[in-house]
Amino acid sequence: MLSSILQGILNFITSFNGSFYIIAYLVGGIPFGYILAKYIGGVNVKEEGSGNIGATNVLRVLKAKDAKLAKKLGALTLLLDALKGAVVILIAKYMGASDFTLWSIAVFAVIGHCYTPFLNFEGGKGVATGFGVLMVLIPIPTLIALAVWFLAAKLLKVSSLSSLIALFSILISSYILYPKGLPGIETFMPLNVIAFIIFYKHIPNIVRLLKKEEGKVV
Repeated sequence: MLSSILQGILNFITSFNGSFYIIAYLVGGIPFGYILAKYIGGVNVKEEGSGNIGATNVLRVLKAKDAKLAKKLGALTLLLDALKGAVVILIAKYMGASDFTLWSIAVFAVIGHCYTPFLNFEGGKGVATGFGVLMVLIPIPTLIALAVWFLAAKLLKVSSLSSLIALFSILISSYILYPKGLPGIETFMPLNVIAFIIFYKHIPNIVRLLKKEEGKVV
């Protein structure tokens, strides 16, 4: 029984799809915010601010120390977190992966970012990585959501709330634009899973929002 289970795991790892899922999880798990803040900014974002490894906390923590560096590292963190899942999807697409495989890669990349194996399975909120993979797979709803996020961020100046508003906008626009399901797979399940993970990771922020204790990005 045990040998058959181990053989099944080995077959999965060595399969085309299995290899990409593992790569997506590991690449998605690269904690760019933590690395940039610690080795360039000299700050451990896991121990300061909100303790999050995302761009917002990188910006917030480094701002008091060096405002210009904070903006640069915050922007770079945002870019790299968005690209890491997208790049794996693009490579898999080039190699002929199916639409189902591409969406599965997207899910694994977001899980990797949110539960990175490189930081004891504690990661970020998944917003940048989520929007990065969705930009490749469903660009029009993602562009709509990014426009919504930009407007919300400008008006509200609350990163978490702006991200949640954008998340709901991408769900709504996707359901409107693709009434029969996501292109190529005819189901919304992968998108719903990504949205749930991001929403779940934002529960502490939602609690602070309800208590009016959530900080603003200024």
